[in-house]
Amino acid sequence: MEKIPLTKVGFIALEAELKNLKAVERPNIIAAISEARAQGDLSENAEYSAAKEKQSFIEGRIQDLEAVLSRAQVIDVPTIKSDVIRFGATVIVADEDTDEEKTYQIVGDYEADIEKNKISLSSPLARALIGKEVGDVAEFRAPSGNKSFDIIDIKYI
Repeated sequence: MEKIPLTKVGFIALEAELKNLKAVERPNIIAAISEARAQGDLSENAEYSAAKEKQSFIEGRIQDLEAVLSRAQVIDVPTIKSDVIRFGATVIVADEDTDEEKTYQIVGDYEADIEKNKISLSSPLARALIGKEVGDVAEFRAPSGNKSFDIIDIKYI
C-alpha cells in the first residue's frame, strides 16, 4: 500500500474529524434513526430515509478516514531545511500576467483547501512548483489557459 503524505497539522485535523464522527455524529444519527422508526410506517417516513442516508455518508467517511490515517506518512514541515520547493513548502509567487502575489502551501490531497491557500500535491500548480527555487518560473496549464508564476519566497513553517 502506498503511503499518503500529510502534514502534522493535517493529520491532527483528520484525527479530530474521525473522533467527532465516531463519538458524536454516529451516536446522534443512531438516535435519529431510532426516533424515526418509532414513528411507524418506514416506507413513507422522510425522516427515516434522511437519517439512513446521513448514516451511510458518516460510515463511508469513517472508513475513508481510517484508511487514510492508517497509511499516513506524517511530515513535520517546520523541521524541513531546503531551498527547493517540496511537500509542505509555503510558497509566495507572483503571477507574471498581473504581478499579483499569492501564497500557497503544498499539502496532501486530503488536506487541500483552496480557500485556505492549501493546494494539493497532485494539482497542476503544485506539480509545476515542485523542485523549483526562488527566482525560478513555474509554468502550468490552468483551466483558464497557460499560467506562469515567478517564485518569490519559500518557507517551511
